[in-house]
Amino acid sequence: MASFAFWQKWLWAVGVAIAAFGVVMVFLSGTALFDVFNSQIDPVFWGSVGPDAASAGFRQWVYGVWGSTIAGWGVTIAYLAGNAFKKRERWAWNGIVAGLLVWYVLDTLVSVLSMVYFNVGFNTALLTLAGMPLVFTRKAFE
Repeated sequence: MASFAFWQKWLWAVGVAIAAFGVVMVFLSGTALFDVFNSQIDPVFWGSVGPDAASAGFRQWVYGVWGSTIAGWGVTIAYLAGNAFKKRERWAWNGIVAGLLVWYVLDTLVSVLSMVYFNVGFNTALLTLAGMPLVFTRKAFE
């Protein structure tokens, strides 16, 4: 098993990556960079024809405000991981776990109900990346 410091840095890096992804969503969601996401999500709602101009504009707005939220969430994880979590303050571990679980359950439930299975997979990968340091450091917070 890796050391506490390794997992603390891992969690901090995941927070930074989440924040960076959120910023990218804000500024680049209407570009070809997001074709991977659009090609997986658009057919669920618009079939093979894709969204009309108004819907594409709405999608870009939604990605922008969603990206802002994700950026803030990532900054919060990184800040906690680099400070209170690093000092092994139990409330920080509990807060990150609670936040991740609320996000994962609600976001994934909406994605399953909407049949956006790509997002279910994306969420599960992100939960795994953020959850591993929490699992492996749990005893340090008892």
